[in-house]
Amino acid sequence: MRHYLDHAATTPLRPEARDAWLAATEVVGNASSTHGAGQDARRLLEGSRERVAAALDCDPIEVVFTSGGTESINLALQGLWSSRDDGADAIVMPDAEHHATMETVSALVKAGAVLRPVPVDPTARIPVPDFARALPGAALSTALIANNESGTVNDAPALAAAAAAQAVPLHLDAVAALGHVPLSFRSLRGDAPSGAGLVALSAAGHKIGAPVGVGVLVVARSARIAALLHGGAQQRGLRAGSQDVAGAAAFAAALDLAIGEREGEATRLGALRDRLVAGIRSVVPNAEVLGHPEHRLPGTAHVLFPGAVGESLLFLLDMAGIAASTGSACQAGVAEPSHVVMAMGRSEQDARSVLRFSLGRTSTDADVDAVIATIGDAYARASGNRTSGARTGGRS
Repeated sequence: MRHYLDHAATTPLRPEARDAWLAATEVVGNASSTHGAGQDARRLLEGSRERVAAALDCDPIEVVFTSGGTESINLALQGLWSSRDDGADAIVMPDAEHHATMETVSALVKAGAVLRPVPVDPTARIPVPDFARALPGAALSTALIANNESGTVNDAPALAAAAAAQAVPLHLDAVAALGHVPLSFRSLRGDAPSGAGLVALSAAGHKIGAPVGVGVLVVARSARIAALLHGGAQQRGLRAGSQDVAGAAAFAAALDLAIGEREGEATRLGALRDRLVAGIRSVVPNAEVLGHPEHRLPGTAHVLFPGAVGESLLFLLDMAGIAASTGSACQAGVAEPSHVVMAMGRSEQDARSVLRFSLGRTSTDADVDAVIATIGDAYARASGNRTSGARTGGRS
């Protein structure tokens, strides 16, 4: 039996999203066509857009469907950079962002941008005063709502307010937060003037049980963002090409469910996570939970196993039928230290000794029990010392 504890990488497809996707594929027609079949597809597409807008508290015209989080982040950052007209060249970016953001900003730096990094605190949280100090005169800014590795949740309203006060466009990465943290684009944007403060928010469908390959970028009506794809006027001209009606329908179905169950699941997953952490520490007493003790995603446990190699731990757990992660799924197969852990002020060795256990709607007590029963021996083997403080075979 397999025990899946890597929901932060991708969570299982919801049956309702699958059914919505399949039903939508029976609607024949291009949503840009003016004939009856095309208009049938358009009604389904726009109905899905309205449902997403209602869930994220924005206007339907502000919802741009994309292929996922990475494209949404690229469209926001590259689009904001390309549309600037005041000569500003600085990009404000905290140190523990997702690789999709880091690599996009790195490419912009090669194109002439100047990076203004913002250190995170030892829990991977972005200090709002430091973020605010980096903003004056910047071309754009970006920040995670919730850190994808540590699960730490940032003060997004304060970050948005700081950007608005300095009239700096802000992109918020909501990929890890979607379905777990209350999100209101309207509230986060507040009464910021045109082009200032929060202008874009990115999300990915496969994190909430929609298919891989669909995401959204919420773009404020007043925002000036240059398109990456050209060839049509779809979606305000921000993303050209025939729109994925079935993907939009599946995303809307999954988002409706994720929002509806959020509070109940937060309580259930938080209890499961706490039992998992207690169980791990009962058999590996020197294991350390990273991230913020209060402001964190309910289903994420980011655990440091001193002296062990995370990749070895991951392999041993996988052999026992347990799926976890050493960090961002986008870096899977790349043996490198966690930049998030190092940004928290930890050593490179520590950054190679972490595992992320992430729970989701299909997680059960049996999944937690499997980890607790296995982790002691796995840690002893991965650290090369059977007397390293691990107790094998423990239960919580």
